[in-house]
Amino acid sequence: MNLKVIYEDNHLLVCEKPVNMPVQADESGDMDLLSLAKAYIKKKYEKPGEVYLGMVHRLDRPVGGVIVFARTSKAAARLTDNFKKKTAKKKYAAIVTGNPKDYGHLRDHIIREDGCNLTRIVKKDTPGAKEASLDFACVTKKDGLSLMDIELHTGRHHQIRVQLANIGCPIYGDQRYNLSAKVGQQIALHAYSLTIEHPTLKTAMTFTSIPTGGAWTKFSNELSALSWGIRMRYIDENLIVVNKNAGIGCTEADRDTKDNDEATVEMLLLNAMNDQRIYPVHRLDVPTHGLIMFARNKSIQMELARLIGQRKIRKIYHAECFGQPQNNSGRLTLYAIKNSEEARIQVYDQPIKNSMNMITDYRVLSSNGTTSIIELSLVTGRTHQIRASLAHIGCPIVGDDRYGDRILNRKNKTGLRLASVELVFPQYPETLMELSGLVIKNDAEFEIDRLV
Repeated sequence: MNLKVIYEDNHLLVCEKPVNMPVQADESGDMDLLSLAKAYIKKKYEKPGEVYLGMVHRLDRPVGGVIVFARTSKAAARLTDNFKKKTAKKKYAAIVTGNPKDYGHLRDHIIREDGCNLTRIVKKDTPGAKEASLDFACVTKKDGLSLMDIELHTGRHHQIRVQLANIGCPIYGDQRYNLSAKVGQQIALHAYSLTIEHPTLKTAMTFTSIPTGGAWTKFSNELSALSWGIRMRYIDENLIVVNKNAGIGCTEADRDTKDNDEATVEMLLLNAMNDQRIYPVHRLDVPTHGLIMFARNKSIQMELARLIGQRKIRKIYHAECFGQPQNNSGRLTLYAIKNSEEARIQVYDQPIKNSMNMITDYRVLSSNGTTSIIELSLVTGRTHQIRASLAHIGCPIVGDDRYGDRILNRKNKTGLRLASVELVFPQYPETLMELSGLVIKNDAEFEIDRLV
């Protein structure tokens, strides 16, 4: 059998584990990955005698994906420390049934059953119980299946499988925890990304692997994007909608200088789409997360830009702010002058010379007495419009140091709590009939945080 090597040097061997292959020899007597990797090293480097290869983490037998071996005992010790201190980041792609939330954090206590290779969730005080923790994001949904992006914080036996099943979203093809799985279906769980600190260079290195075939086929574009750190919410022949993470720019215009090599959503998406042309339609502030559109040809870009300019595509946001507006719903009509030197706008209640009007509809979704969750719909689309408008009425967004309260933000220790959560397309667009009535939704991550 051929070993698929992702990276190797004198200290590391990173490879892709095939599905249904044990990581190390077991009672089945089947070929295992460790033996295959040792044979590869022995042959390639003409090593005499026994080859040293340290195993520092594992994957379940039916699961494929990225795995790293240490080529020296020193590297093994340092990589083991990586995993023990949780500085190593392990990300998995999974296809699940059920109806998962867009974001969530799962913290359970689980125990491994002796003799039956099963894990179950138990009460915290159960003897032998261990904590299991992970974060998940639903990337997209198709035909009753959902593609999940999972970051593992602990490495328990069958952890992802049993925790997702426990919330009603078992993994497709999981013969142990999904009662609807058919005999012969391959489990759709794949370790697609591993980030470690190199044992001698002391730099972070990320390795990826994209699953293919079977149930993965219908999510091929989304999986390619995921390997580049992009969650693709929607794609067709004309349009791509990405769920942008906070802290990353949308386009080249968001980079401070031309010499800045910091990645943008546009750059990463180009890599994921093998440099197919894409065209930005609108932008989000760097600290804002949520839905952002890209056209797949120039004519569609122009049409979408026209529809946005005419306010025929509705963009809806959620924000968590300090305090609460005087009314539970209404329209904010304010006026702004942009200060380019300070990269901010000054807001006024009445129009003044050279000011631009800012119109925002809002409604309060919930309030706990200290902060409120507000839904906002832009009527105009000015720079920093939502952030500046809410601050002007005495309800600054949590985490907004530019317009908000830095002292309160330091106490909360959080990023900007503003998200683009919904795009509503017109019923009768002239050239985009396939998008007629389309609604793309994405819950705000901080709302989910309040529930878990």
